[in-house]
Amino acid sequence: MYVADSRASTSAQGAVRSSAGRRRAALAPTVLALGTVSLVTDVSSEMVTAVLPLYLVTGLGLSPLGFGLLDGIYNGFSALVRLVGGHFADRGGGRHKWVAGLGYGISAVCKPLLLAAHALTPIGLVLAADRTGKGLRTAPRDALISLASTPETRGRAFGVHRAMDTAGALLGPLVAFLILRATVDGYDAVFTVSFCVAVLGVLVLVLFVPGGRGRAVPAERPTVRAALALLRGRDLRRITVCALLLGLATVSDSFVYLLLQRRLGVPDRWFALLPLGTAAAFLLLAVPLGRLADRVGRWAVFLAGHGALLVVYALLLTSWHGTGLPYLVLALHGCFYAATDGVLMAAASDSVPEGLRSSGLAVVQTGQALTRFACSLLFGAAWTLWGDRAALAGAAVALAACAAFSLTLRPKGTVPA
Repeated sequence: MYVADSRASTSAQGAVRSSAGRRRAALAPTVLALGTVSLVTDVSSEMVTAVLPLYLVTGLGLSPLGFGLLDGIYNGFSALVRLVGGHFADRGGGRHKWVAGLGYGISAVCKPLLLAAHALTPIGLVLAADRTGKGLRTAPRDALISLASTPETRGRAFGVHRAMDTAGALLGPLVAFLILRATVDGYDAVFTVSFCVAVLGVLVLVLFVPGGRGRAVPAERPTVRAALALLRGRDLRRITVCALLLGLATVSDSFVYLLLQRRLGVPDRWFALLPLGTAAAFLLLAVPLGRLADRVGRWAVFLAGHGALLVVYALLLTSWHGTGLPYLVLALHGCFYAATDGVLMAAASDSVPEGLRSSGLAVVQTGQALTRFACSLLFGAAWTLWGDRAALAGAAVALAACAAFSLTLRPKGTVPA
């Protein structure tokens, strides 16, 4: 059971107590407050994400290549600004919260703009702006989580945060589904409600996340060059290289859902519910796998997660059409995220000094986002040219090869063994 420290301390040491001869860790309130912000924000963002593939492909008639381009922008544009967000957050004076808040605010403003965008170019611009907000907020938010946790409990702290984040991802598609069923002009209603929920998330951040005032401003302010120089360290360099390679073979969620819909002939009105399966498995497994990563090694859990994704690809390539297929695919898809998303940040945090924590995490996130952007483009192009099965078969081969290489390159000695 995870409980917040009753005192408003954000120090890692303050999160650990001794009682009756044994130590019992309590999560810092910063982790729980950020988890609440992410929960509310994910309700908003996943409402849009759940309907966007069908809106673009069926509603606007985009080809798989066009969708791949937009999906790449949606998932990869934030890479261009993550270093900026991480850099400004590390420049001292407790800016992590406010840089993250700026990112949440930009994404909130983008939701109603989707109401006025009905062509590829304006939609691409709105999605790029939305991802700019995500890029600004992600590294400072993760830095706040890591700075509020001890190295021994960092995997669990990220697991709890990702579980709360995923609770929002679970509710978002459900809300979108209910809105689509209850309204005539469903997409506009989804975008409007999404905006209102996003504003609520910004308010929670402003009111309840500690601002970090009082944190000492470093005598020598961090620079982007200093952040990139972190890659000279062997362990962080290996983590980054492995994350990049595996990102190149990670097919985006939207494509997975589109493939599943085509395999099973899922009616359009049920499409928004497919992400629920992934989110439910992520929610259930994020904390246990985070704890497991703290005990047996973060990299082992990280690679095992990609093994689950490889099984997803294999299942979608088979001719099996049984009723258990969607449940198994979505459960493994959620397992993949539970074993990789927060665990990667926990592993990277171990190799980044506190003064450059936000910038260092941004370096890893930027590389991963760029390679996933490339994967979306390549997968969309391959689908257009050769069909969905050939594209997925290529992705499966690439993922197996990258996972095997990462197994040999994995960092040793800095993660719990």
